[in-house]
Amino acid sequence: MIRGAAATASRFAAGNLGRARASISASAPTFRSFSTAEKIPSFHQADGDDAPVPAAPECPPVVAPVNEFSGISAKAGTPSPWAVFDAWGINSMEGKMDPVDPEDMSRLESSAVAIPFNDEERSSLPNETEILSSYDRLLQHRSMVHFGYPYNLMFNHAELYDFMKYSINNLGDPFVPSNYGIHSRQFECAVIDFFARLWGMPKDEHWGYVTTCGTEGNLHGILLARERLPDGILYSSRETHYSIFKAARYYRMDAKSIPTLPTGEIDYGALEHEISQNMDRPVIMNVNIGTTVKGAVDSLDRILRILTTLGVPRERFHVHCDGALFAMMMPFVEYGPEISFKKPIDSIAVSGHKMLGCPMPCGVTIARKQHVKLVEQRIDYLNSVDTTIMGSRNGQAPLYMWYSLRKKGIEGIKQDVIHCMETARYLRDTLTTAGITCRLNDLSSTVVLERPVCDAFVKRWQLACEEDIAHVVVMPNITREKIDLFVDELNKVIEEKGRMKKRGTGSPLAALTSDSWGVGSFVQPEVGDFKSDAKK
Repeated sequence: MIRGAAATASRFAAGNLGRARASISASAPTFRSFSTAEKIPSFHQADGDDAPVPAAPECPPVVAPVNEFSGISAKAGTPSPWAVFDAWGINSMEGKMDPVDPEDMSRLESSAVAIPFNDEERSSLPNETEILSSYDRLLQHRSMVHFGYPYNLMFNHAELYDFMKYSINNLGDPFVPSNYGIHSRQFECAVIDFFARLWGMPKDEHWGYVTTCGTEGNLHGILLARERLPDGILYSSRETHYSIFKAARYYRMDAKSIPTLPTGEIDYGALEHEISQNMDRPVIMNVNIGTTVKGAVDSLDRILRILTTLGVPRERFHVHCDGALFAMMMPFVEYGPEISFKKPIDSIAVSGHKMLGCPMPCGVTIARKQHVKLVEQRIDYLNSVDTTIMGSRNGQAPLYMWYSLRKKGIEGIKQDVIHCMETARYLRDTLTTAGITCRLNDLSSTVVLERPVCDAFVKRWQLACEEDIAHVVVMPNITREKIDLFVDELNKVIEEKGRMKKRGTGSPLAALTSDSWGVGSFVQPEVGDFKSDAKK
């Protein structure tokens, strides 16, 4: 039961928050060690408005059908030089959270940054140095209160700044050099080899490239699937990232938006039923390794068992894994499910700017080399082959990803993952002690909570919202000190403005109270002993 605003206010005492801040739940996950060579497969192994948002009237629960997606419009480390603290919260944030200077904001208005056509227009505008100085101060402030999106702001690539003076372009296939000599292919191939090894793909069987973002990786993965199985149906959960269904629209594919469990995982029963109704068509399956809003991980093994149970032969199914954030983290979680090409999967896409941290959006897609032959075309102009979504490709991004991987190493990435997972539990426990509804999936650093009713608070902390919930993605730059400040401010907002009400019994906020998450993880559980329970 969600507490009312009045009852919650009494929970905001410092003592309650202090107890949450003193400890992390004893059930914190353990993490994989890569101290021995066998832990990583070798290349040769086999496979605004502050007013409260009015609540919608309570509605009877509706069983969500499987949607024909094409027919609907709904959505089916190293420290940063501008961070005010490091990943372990050593430095103080005191005095560094003041509002942005209005004069800086005025210099960044559209009229101020407009490009003049003549000297008369230029004379009325601030100069470029003033504008850029204001922009720098704005970005510093926004980086301090970045909470809702999965971007690691803890990085320092100062050693690479000199390379920005070069026009580095990796046009064409990463493995087939073109006549253009100013490229970073050697670094790109090293990045591709790293991820192929991390995910158990033999060196002579893998192909990949550094993308502009996770979306491009998904577009490429689904393109390979469409070319391999042109009459296949794309299946993906309703809480899938929008890029998957964008691919279905771009490629004019039939797609099914499968209902989800309250935790955000795909509904496996609904998936099995829907595939069984379309056994005359091949299966193109997108598996989420961390959904966008709830950080839910679809069970790859269970989905593969469904395909086996239904008798779908390997040549009639294609599995793409959207691992934008968590596919980079999963290999370092002890006893976590294995995401590996040793299983019958065909491609994985991951973002580079999320877990690794990078000043520009980027990512990596890895696929089985045999599938890429289906899209390969020889381009004489390039003296290379066309296998990627883009033609000209940013050669800076592979350099930055390579640098991060080399500097962090396996142990550095592992420490970042441990920090994120443990700090996410701290945020969940602190919110719970304060009486604020929240949930955290087991394999996730994304804490889902009731949406604050104050729009100014949402914008200040850059929270990502969906209907009546919001989320915080705990990344290496988020510390306990920052969480304490966030929760304290949220408490004040609730005291002054009230709290979000469920927008119906089937709303996302209502789903947070489901036992599917595990009884008691959104409020302090009442635990009895066996003898007293037996007497009841």
